[in-house]
Amino acid sequence: MPKNATMTPPILDDLLALTGAAIGPVDALLGTATTRVRAGVSDGGTVSAAKLEEHQAAAHGLAWLATYAEALRQMQTWAERLQAEGRFGEIEQLILQIAFGEYLWQMQGGIPMSQGEIARPQDVFLEPEDLAGLVTREIQTLMAQGNTPAARARLVALMRENAGHATFGNAGLDEELEMIREQFRRYADARVVPHAHGWHLNDELIPMEIIGELAEMGVFGLTIPEEYGGLGMSKASMVVVSEELSRGYIGVGSLGTRSEIAAELILAGGTDAQKAHWLPKIAAAEVLPTAVFTEPNTGSDLGALRTRAVREGEDYVITGNKTWITHAARANVMTLLARTDPETTDHKGLSMFIAEKAPGKEADAFPTPGMTGGEIEVLGYRGMKEYELGFDGFKVPAENLLGGVENQGFKQLMKTFEAARIQTAARAIGVAQNALEVGMQYAEDRKQFGRSLIAFPRVANKLAMMAVEIMVARQLTYHSAWEKDHDQRCDLEAGMAKLLGARVAWAAADNALQIHGGNGFALEYQISRILCDARILNIFEGAAEIQAQVIARRLLG
Repeated sequence: MPKNATMTPPILDDLLALTGAAIGPVDALLGTATTRVRAGVSDGGTVSAAKLEEHQAAAHGLAWLATYAEALRQMQTWAERLQAEGRFGEIEQLILQIAFGEYLWQMQGGIPMSQGEIARPQDVFLEPEDLAGLVTREIQTLMAQGNTPAARARLVALMRENAGHATFGNAGLDEELEMIREQFRRYADARVVPHAHGWHLNDELIPMEIIGELAEMGVFGLTIPEEYGGLGMSKASMVVVSEELSRGYIGVGSLGTRSEIAAELILAGGTDAQKAHWLPKIAAAEVLPTAVFTEPNTGSDLGALRTRAVREGEDYVITGNKTWITHAARANVMTLLARTDPETTDHKGLSMFIAEKAPGKEADAFPTPGMTGGEIEVLGYRGMKEYELGFDGFKVPAENLLGGVENQGFKQLMKTFEAARIQTAARAIGVAQNALEVGMQYAEDRKQFGRSLIAFPRVANKLAMMAVEIMVARQLTYHSAWEKDHDQRCDLEAGMAKLLGARVAWAAADNALQIHGGNGFALEYQISRILCDARILNIFEGAAEIQAQVIARRLLG
């Protein structure tokens, strides 16, 4: 710092007034960008698929701009709620002002969509004069004084004082959800964290003992209605549970995802008999489901699926191949998507089946007649393993056609996307939180040049920004869950939460590994596993590019 410079006080005066005043201009800028992009991708007043592809960078940049706008809105809502409850302390104020200061700068200078892709204002057809709306006293104050070295340094000092807390800053949960968080945090610390790295290094399945304990805690029936043997709890509770278990190990946090997807499918599209039969079994972990959707060479294009299901008497006979099927060997029931109308080449001819199989054994992973499989070796996310599956004469009773009506499979699957993406965003937050905690502990313990690493500004800055962005992603995810719990359409917000959460998790893991230096590159250090686990979050449940496309199409109409 120059000799006569003075340090700006970390907390801005009238902070909530400043951040609140920024929301309107941000929304106005988003409105202008949406209008410009819509005009650029339209033909005769209608959005053109060809032009949307031609201007994909603009559409995806718009998706990110909208995600930032929604994220800041939810941070403002969070802050105002805490203020009203008398819980808006110094650490929360710092997180808020740093988030606004940084994201407002990025909106004007460029939003990172990935490491090598920056969405700048001109990419969404904005002109320099369009940014004039952001030249307000409040926004300029936040940009100049929100994310300062002094603010970041003070935030890290407070984080060091609160290192044992579940999160850095008050997440704004009610008492019941905080109790759930604490319960699962204690469980993860005791039963998952000590073993997770060994499971990863040895490429082991998560022990059945852990699955049994999670079943006793109600994880697999968390959101299933009580009438079907579940706990009937909120999606918000599912978010908290997924977050804390994933903080321990993403594989454990993801165990409930299989059950969540299967239960959502059956609740939304199943017959009364299917609900009565399957939901209690899923809730009690009497059956372990797996989702069997993806095929080789189709990826995110589910409408191009080629696996066939042909009715023969009282059965459907399945023929085809599937890939990237999580937990397939151990599972004993599959939600299987196949084509029942051979005349179709898109999503309209697909049907969903509840297909039973025998769980695998060590000597024979796929003993069920008409079914074969092989493991796909992967970088991370190893605790449930990934598989390729082949079906040749595999039979499913006709009564296990979901809903009892053919060609409804894609519509049924679409109804699960909101919950799946909210849950994936929660897993991302857990992985990011784990990276932050591991990185911070190493920065405290590791001495260089006579000081702990955390004493060096660039190390501390990394930790500060991890904490800030984790809270931003967390509030966006909580909002999505709240909308889902209140029967509001939230595919847009859930997609935004997943999009941002995955980027935050990868950045946190990468920065935490950088803090470790050369040791981070060693397999013995758990940050190497966290980095590998974080990488999948930008791919599954909708790759980042697909997610941005979905958000853009919703925005453009």
